[in-house]
Order: sequence, then structure tokens, then C-alpha cells
Amino acid sequence: MDLLSNGVDIVLPFLGFLQDYVIPFLVAITVLVFVHEMGHYLVARWCGVRVEVFSVGFGSEIYGWTDSRGTRWKLSWIPVGGYVKMFGEMLPPPAGEAGSNPEDDRVSFHTKSLWRRAAIVFAGPLANFLFAAIVLAGIFATVGERSTPANITAVIDGSAAARAGIQPGDVVVRIDGTEIERFEQVVRIVRMSAGVRLQIEVERDGKPVTLFAVPDTVRLTDGPARNGQVGRLGVSRSGGGVRIVRHDPGTAVLRGFGEMFRMIGDIFQALGQMFAGTRDTSELGGPLRIAQISGDVWQAGAVSMLIFLAALSINLGLINLFPIPMLDGGHLMFYAVEAVAGRPLGERAREYGYRMGIAMVLGLMVFVTWNDLLQLRIVDFIVGLVT
Repeated sequence: MDLLSNGVDIVLPFLGFLQDYVIPFLVAITVLVFVHEMGHYLVARWCGVRVEVFSVGFGSEIYGWTDSRGTRWKLSWIPVGGYVKMFGEMLPPPAGEAGSNPEDDRVSFHTKSLWRRAAIVFAGPLANFLFAAIVLAGIFATVGERSTPANITAVIDGSAAARAGIQPGDVVVRIDGTEIERFEQVVRIVRMSAGVRLQIEVERDGKPVTLFAVPDTVRLTDGPARNGQVGRLGVSRSGGGVRIVRHDPGTAVLRGFGEMFRMIGDIFQALGQMFAGTRDTSELGGPLRIAQISGDVWQAGAVSMLIFLAALSINLGLINLFPIPMLDGGHLMFYAVEAVAGRPLGERAREYGYRMGIAMVLGLMVFVTWNDLLQLRIVDFIVGLVT
């Protein structure tokens, strides 16, 4: 009986972990990989390239079928990625000689013009950006967008806001030249500006006042972004005025694309702060952190999960555009060299580039996974078992 009880005590938490974290993570990754690879697939077909395989996941096939165009669509066992295999993609580019089979040349990736090959490669990240904008637009058109007036009703004593001279009753008009319409904009800018001097323009008793504030740096202790480092001004607002605005389709699309571009800007700002040393690189997360956040937002509801998918899709698109061989950005870098030199990069140079790309990607994966282990206290747990 004790053995059965111990087995239940082990199995039930494990099943709960699968349901709360693993399944949401796999759903998020599968959706975004499908979107990314669909971008490659659609533009490849538009450019006349034969697509041999469309796979969600790596490794052995779980289930698949072959369509009328000869493309094998399949779901594979390792669900943390995917690929589109195009005919002629792995062959070296032609060096002035036609292939032995004119029909194969017509549908081969490497016989296409430089701009068509670049378009096919860029289509994956572009699909991620478009997906994020469309998801956000759908939320703004159906659920609505939170819109809160940017007036300050309280200032915490000793806070960055108090030191800057911000007072209750001030209305934030502009931050570093950015027009402020909603209090949510103030929150987002301040969170991304820990330790950064901000020029804040407010309206006080009907008159413009310019102030300068340096948001305090704080580390979050709970929520999906726990352990993250953010800026805090020390202001709040209360009372009426909070409303949810449901936009018409046209406005929703504009707001969706606007929010997508703002998210991209926030990511570049955070990366810039990390390179400058003003932001901790421990915030970079890998698969474990993504799984943790996926589970948290999954439990918060469908809207939260969709917003997370949009943010994660933007991150996936940007990462793939980094000029690292193996990634889409690395291919685009090779094509840029080809455009300048008038001929493809040499085979040896490409081989060295791919080796360097593999090393860089593996190094990044080790780094972010180590960050995950530290932030999730898994290292402390393992050390505790052996000491």
C-alpha cells in the first residue's frame, strides 16, 4: 500500500507538470514553428521552387502525408523546431553551367535569382512578424485595448519620481520625445529604462513642465517575468478613467502593427542595454524559461496566451535575422556578399561560416540554458542533494 501511495505521489505531480507547463510550451512552439516555416513554404512556391518536405519537429516522422505537388507534410518526434526542405537547397550554386535536367533546374532553389532566394529566406521571420501583428489586431478588434489616462494620482516617497519632482495631479505628455496617450505607455517605457535618464514632460495646472528622472532598478519576484530586471518610477494612478477600447478592423490592424513595431523596439533597446552593461544578461532565457512562462500565461487565460505568442513570435523572427550562419540572417548575409562581389561566396568560406555558426548557436543555447537553471533554482536544488 505504501508503494502504491508513493507511486501516486510521484505520478500525479508529474502529470500536473505535463499539463501545466510541457503541453503549453509544445503548443506555443508548434504554432510558431508552423508559422515560420509556412512563410518559407509560401514564398518558395510563389518563386517556383519545389518543396520536398515541410516538417514540424525533427527526427523520425510520427505522422505525415504527401500532397499533389509532391511535398511531404509531417509531424516529427522532437517538437522544438522544424524545417522546409527545398529541392536544390543543399547543392552549391551553379557556376555558369546548366544542370543535366532542365526540369530540375526550373524548380531548384539555387537556380533562382538572388532576390528570389533572399525573399524565400526572409519570408520565415516576416511571417512571424505578421502573425504577431495580426494576433494583436484581432485582440484589439474583439476583446479591446486597455486605455488609461496618463495622469498621476500618487507618488511614492523617496522614489525616482519623487526625486525628479513629479507631483500628484501631473499628466504625462511626453517621454524622451515620445507622445504619451495612455498610462500603459508610461509603464512600458519606464520598465525598459532601468537606470536610464528620461526626459519627462508633464502638464501641471495647465502649464508644461519638463523633468528628468532615472527609474530605479528592481527585480521581479513573482509573475511570468519573475527574476526579470525592470525600471520603476514610483508613481500610480487610481480612480475612474480606465476603459477597454474595442477598435474597428482598420484601426485594430494599425494598432496591431504599431504594437508589433514597439515590441521590436523594446527588444533592441534591451539588447543595447545588455551590450552597454546597464542590463543583466541573466534575463536572457532559453527553453526552460519559455516553458515556465508558457505555463503561467496558459493558466492566465486565452488572451494572455495569445499576447505571449505574439511576443514570442517577434522574438523568434528577430533571432532568426541575426547574421549568424545556420540562421536565416546568416543566409541573407551570404547573399549580401554575393550581391556585392557579383558571385556566390566560395564553398570553403561557406563551410567555415557554418561551422562558426554552429559553435555560436550552441554557445548561446548553453548560456541561456545555464541562465534558466540558475533562475529556476534547479542548480541550487541539485547542489542541495549532494551536499
